[in-house]
Amino acid sequence: MNPWHEVTFRKSGGYLGRTLSVACMGLLALGISYGAHPKISPELDGLSPDKPVDIIVTYNQVPTFAQHARILVRGGSVRRTLEVVKGGAYRMAAGRLEELASDPAVEYISPDHAVQGTLQFAEPAINANIAFQHNYDGTAVGIAIIDSGIMTHPDIMNRIVYNENFVPNIGNDYFDRYGHGTHVAGIAAGDAVESNGPTYTHTFRGIAPNALLINLRVLDGNGAGQDSSVIAAIQRAIQLKSTYNIRVINLSLGRPVSGSYASDPLCQAAEQAWKAGIVVVVAAGNDGRNNSANTSGYGTISAPGNDPYVITVGAMKDMGTVSRADDLIASYSSKGPTLIDHIVKPDIVAPGNRIVSTIPAGLALTNTYPQNKVSDAYYMVNGNNQGSDYYFTLNGTSMAAPMVSGAAALMIQKDPTLTPDTVKARLMKTATKTFPSSSVAADPVTGQTYTSYYDIFTIGAGYLDAWAALNNTDTVSSSATAQSPAVQYQNGQVQFVNGSNLVWGSNLVWGSNIVWGSTVVAGSNIVWGSNLVWGSSAMAGFNIVWGSNLVWGSGTPQGELSKIAIYGEN
Repeated sequence: MNPWHEVTFRKSGGYLGRTLSVACMGLLALGISYGAHPKISPELDGLSPDKPVDIIVTYNQVPTFAQHARILVRGGSVRRTLEVVKGGAYRMAAGRLEELASDPAVEYISPDHAVQGTLQFAEPAINANIAFQHNYDGTAVGIAIIDSGIMTHPDIMNRIVYNENFVPNIGNDYFDRYGHGTHVAGIAAGDAVESNGPTYTHTFRGIAPNALLINLRVLDGNGAGQDSSVIAAIQRAIQLKSTYNIRVINLSLGRPVSGSYASDPLCQAAEQAWKAGIVVVVAAGNDGRNNSANTSGYGTISAPGNDPYVITVGAMKDMGTVSRADDLIASYSSKGPTLIDHIVKPDIVAPGNRIVSTIPAGLALTNTYPQNKVSDAYYMVNGNNQGSDYYFTLNGTSMAAPMVSGAAALMIQKDPTLTPDTVKARLMKTATKTFPSSSVAADPVTGQTYTSYYDIFTIGAGYLDAWAALNNTDTVSSSATAQSPAVQYQNGQVQFVNGSNLVWGSNLVWGSNIVWGSTVVAGSNIVWGSNLVWGSSAMAGFNIVWGSNLVWGSGTPQGELSKIAIYGEN
């Protein structure tokens, strides 16, 4: 198996089977420096003046033709309007950016970053089977799948209520040509038409098998896409919220953090959806094995999972058993804190390794990795060893995210008045918090071993328990939010920085120990111990996450930002 596959957007996916995980760097390339203009992203500094660049410009108000015209007169072109972030996607020569930045209406100019899915069901592992037995199946709740599209498949096709393509230059081809989006949709809402009944030994049912699916395609046939496509799709989901009762957006994709979430248009679009009453669930990323900066995978959360509003999901290995007791963290699952802002992430973990879900034959993933097709003998009575035309195994935080999206849909079905903040808080508070102190995993391809510690920046608030979340009745008041808190390193300790309006604040409903358990951020046996991640021999890694230079420091490693690794997890 070729270990590297070029992509542009990160996906996260997985049923019981081989791991297809994205190993995107999550750190900026060495040598990037701040540009001369504060309104221009440092990533755009030093480019050849004649080089055409794809950019996203945000303004202090929704742009009008006057703003677009200022691009056109400078030889640029308007690629897409992005009202949800008061901006637009444009293409123009790098040498004209400073002229554009001098416009007082311009807030910030950033690259139109490449994004990709994070690849790497486990219904009993999160107690979703109990919810199903009590008739919680997501009925009438809309889940927007912003991904590579959704292909026709018996398990999901009858509940796709809307389709639209946002990939440039392919018309309205909203079908999935890659496979990732269809797999994600099946995890969130597959109804197991092709694996349910007396002729089957295994049933591959999604978490919310009667939810409505809104197919918003942003990735091409190679799993590649751009920020602007994702932002436009989020914008459309907000517009269609009332029409299709869209209450959940699933983003099993991402790209490296390049600046504060507060100025990142992709993060800001996700926040706008949240504030519109839509739960936004994002894959954490698959860089937990990335030690290129001597951080043992810490500080590798992808954007927009670095935003404090969204629910950021890491991946667990269900170990192929029904019991939750033996489940372990997937070593590739990205860890916090987030770069730049030091937000506590992930928020929660869910099964993401070797996940079986829906992908029909003939797509890019099934053609490239036929060995990941589920054997007919595995789930069919008297089946042979032929690869299934309906089910496929993937691994990654991309697969863990739709587990949480499905659980959110169940909660909203039970109580349609729930706000995104209450959904997030209940999921985090009720998450299982019993874990081993550490675990070791080996990469079967390279033989390299990885040690994982079960601290707040690896497992967040704990392991998703859908049934427990459904039975929780706590509510976040309208004056508070469930934003993930920031942390700071001070006097040798890492401490929460709680805003007065955060639900986790000590004077509000839930204290940090209730949400995260006793394993929080300090103590010799956690990530901050002197003998663990940042001992005296790893100060370069320490400075990348906590140092004053942050990701712009000279210690930031050179790395490919557009590759996806295929890992086989034990």
